Amino acid sequence: MFSYRHAFHAGNHADVLKHTTLIALMKYLTQKDTALTVIDTHAGAGLYRLDGDYTETSGEALDGVFKLLSDPNKPPAHQERAPAATKTIATSKPKAKPPLVLAPALQDYIDLLRELNPQFAQTGVATDLKIYPGSPFIEQKFLSGRDKLKLFELHPTDFKSLSGNIEQLGVGRQVAVAREDGFEALKTFLPPPARRAMVLCDPSYEMKTDYGRVSTCMADAVKRFATGTYVVWYPLIPRPEAHDLPRKLKTLAVKAGRSWLNATLTVKSSKLTTDTEGEVVRPGLPASGMFIINPPHTLKAELQAALPQMVTLLGQDRNAGFTLEHGG
Repeated sequence: MFSYRHAFHAGNHADVLKHTTLIALMKYLTQKDTALTVIDTHAGAGLYRLDGDYTETSGEALDGVFKLLSDPNKPPAHQERAPAATKTIATSKPKAKPPLVLAPALQDYIDLLRELNPQFAQTGVATDLKIYPGSPFIEQKFLSGRDKLKLFELHPTDFKSLSGNIEQLGVGRQVAVAREDGFEALKTFLPPPARRAMVLCDPSYEMKTDYGRVSTCMADAVKRFATGTYVVWYPLIPRPEAHDLPRKLKTLAVKAGRSWLNATLTVKSSKLTTDTEGEVVRPGLPASGMFIINPPHTLKAELQAALPQMVTLLGQDRNAGFTLEHGG
């Protein structure tokens, strides 16, 4: 149950999608004067080292945030042409492509990373990016004094790290950390006192029962507090439960008469391959999605601008792409 550690996956392509979306949500929801309650059901450790053993072992950040920060003029691997069979002579120097102007949502994501990494902010060199924020630090950054953040984490080591990391912020009672099952704990906080809430549900999905628990949890949450903003991250892998989850969430939202938005990012094929010795090579996580019930009206346009750039900068083969659906 406790084998999953997000430290191995911090800064991967799924985090780029998740945290770009989360920043856009937090920016919008914290503009109003009414207090906001933010509930993070699976908070993780809060902060991660990109130069630590976990991240360097997996190497996932190399195909995520580090790839995003690399030279935008260099075409993705799947767009590079193979060397010609015959030698050709260039008659003129190729014109350099103009710098890619990042979509505002992606720029906000990078700006937040700069704030946490002064050396990276000064140099702009990707290798100077050492600290990566999990969702709790992103959420807390946008809160005002009237807002509250509730964090839940069951993993004993991550809970200890989360508690220590949050304590360093010196935010007192604004942020509460509990070692509880976030699926169950959510029920006790809905509806919130000020009638405004955002819930991020981001389990590890290491147990396939998590998919069912997410849909059940969201159905219960919408019944308790229909106007809350509910945010679900999910992996897109060759498993029926993974593809059923967004369909169930859409059905839930439609039946409840709530608006919804579903964004997915695919960076590579999900097909199994074999190495030179004939051993099966699993592709790792090829795609993920963000499903939001009661999204801000501005979110669709922000993601419409950001998602194609994520595909361009993070895509690994010809299967790279995105989808963006909404309704209600």
